[in-house]
Amino acid sequence: MIKFSIMDISDHIKGILDTLPDKPGCYIMKDKADVIIYVGKAISLKNRVRSYFHSSNELQPKTRQLVKNIESLEWIVVGSELEALILEMTLIKKHRPKYNIRLKDDKRYPYIKVNWKQDFPKITVTRYMEEDGSRYFGPYTSVWAVHQTLDVLRRIFPYLTCDREITGLDIKACLYYDIKLCTAPCIGAINREEYRSMINDLCTFLDGETDSIVSHLTAQMQAASEELLFEKAAALRDRIQAIDRVVEKQKVISTEKINSDVIAMARENGEACVQIFFIRAGKLIGREYFILEGTEDEDESQIISQFMMQFYTEAASIPNQVLLPNHIEEAQVISEWLRTKRNCQKVELKVPRRGENAALIKMASENAVETLSALRTQWQADKDKQRQALSEITEALHLSEIPYRIECYDISNTQGTSSVGSMVVFQQGIPYKKDYRRFNIKTVEGPDDFASMEEVLRRRFKRWESYHAQEDVLKKKDESFSVLPDLIIVDGGKGQLSRAVSVLEEFNLMDKVAITGLAKQQEELFLPGKSLSVLLPRKSQGLYLVQRIRDEAHRFAITAHRNQRGKVGLVSRMEAIPGIGPSRRKKLLAYFGSIDKIQSASVEEIAKAVKMPTELAKSLKEFLE
Repeated sequence: MIKFSIMDISDHIKGILDTLPDKPGCYIMKDKADVIIYVGKAISLKNRVRSYFHSSNELQPKTRQLVKNIESLEWIVVGSELEALILEMTLIKKHRPKYNIRLKDDKRYPYIKVNWKQDFPKITVTRYMEEDGSRYFGPYTSVWAVHQTLDVLRRIFPYLTCDREITGLDIKACLYYDIKLCTAPCIGAINREEYRSMINDLCTFLDGETDSIVSHLTAQMQAASEELLFEKAAALRDRIQAIDRVVEKQKVISTEKINSDVIAMARENGEACVQIFFIRAGKLIGREYFILEGTEDEDESQIISQFMMQFYTEAASIPNQVLLPNHIEEAQVISEWLRTKRNCQKVELKVPRRGENAALIKMASENAVETLSALRTQWQADKDKQRQALSEITEALHLSEIPYRIECYDISNTQGTSSVGSMVVFQQGIPYKKDYRRFNIKTVEGPDDFASMEEVLRRRFKRWESYHAQEDVLKKKDESFSVLPDLIIVDGGKGQLSRAVSVLEEFNLMDKVAITGLAKQQEELFLPGKSLSVLLPRKSQGLYLVQRIRDEAHRFAITAHRNQRGKVGLVSRMEAIPGIGPSRRKKLLAYFGSIDKIQSASVEEIAKAVKMPTELAKSLKEFLE
């Protein structure tokens, strides 16, 4: 790897360009803060990087801005164009450079996972694909869509969802068996081979191949009927009918039986919406859309290329062919890369100009245009709502200016154990999650939320002081504490507000930071020194935002508390639940044999085991989960 700094481009560019190798590789551009702002690949590093430093009149505005911010460069030489493509994808995914085309959401997309390592494979949702012998399907852009898919699958293929150890010897199945949402291998109603065959059908169904499933289910139904196993035959009949209902909704849009992905795009104001249709055996089995950033001044070919590289890096499966709206420069190398991902099976990239496939491209393009238009309308509406909400809060609380940064604090504990405080941050009315922080309560014993709130706020503002202290200039500091909030919301009403005010007074911040206490019952906002509360209108955007901020602080505190509580032994934690004394605890452990089995038992089973009220059993179940 070669590295150098550009101190003055006009004076040093010739010498810099002379050091570049005439070989394939990737180049990495950084700004003065040593942050990677662009990653590119080239067959010839020397020729490609030189092109950035031609006359600025020859460059697009985005590229001119990039060059203006380049402070240093690195490059990595590789053995081939394919290696350069793979390295570029890896670096973009890792660093998400500002000037690269990239998928808008940097979160991991969800997948459906079928764990074939288990004797009775479980179906779960995950955001990570691993080389663990499992089958994965996706990625999906919406967790909601994944769970909708699983709801359909479970009615057709009633797979396991519990954590029981499957022996086939359990005396009784759970409620899901009675309502036909489980095949009950726990009681031996289905054996290992039959269950795995059903899960294999589920995978085939997700692949879009339904004809073969229906054929062999029909054969099984006829065999069961001939053997006078009418209940089994009826269950198979119901499964076939459920598949038929789903297939009826899958539009047949191609006479070809080839598996294809259809990609098309719409773009506006620096953003692009890529629509992808998944066609299997001529049927449209699903579609997803993805938003890309950094597309200004880029041609459509480059945007489609970058999308394909980023999408298929994460895709669980790749079809025989990909239909594209236009030719892309890197078609050959991308096709070669896709072939390696399909274990050397050929993947064709086609640009249809007539016929069914051209019609599919047109349909995907129209959907992309409509999707982007709807999203932009939604984004603008959201911005308008945020502005309205902040204005309403400003007016109601008599603030001197609109609060740019709002921090909300909450405390979570169970009978005073494992207490955790949360700090969530909203900027311009939207969550700023990188600045969220948790505080494990250190100085308070027992369930004292007031004292815990004091500790959290005191630690927060001590860190603000420390951040700006000259004597700590060399110490690594947390930037989330570097600025003061414009408004603090404490969950808990008057009591918590008075404690919070005392901390602000201690740090002489009452004239710099506005503060309010939110009482949940009536959604009242209390202000320091005011006896009467403020009530935002019930259907106002201001109230919705305050509730959302409060709920986010509560969710974040609960999550932190559960993580902290997980470090404490489950048995000892059971002691903290009112109504679960030594006698009941002993009976529960004697009956179930372990905490894990109590966790996997139903509320009804727990209540029946030790003759406890159902509500108490429910509280125990929720607590252990």
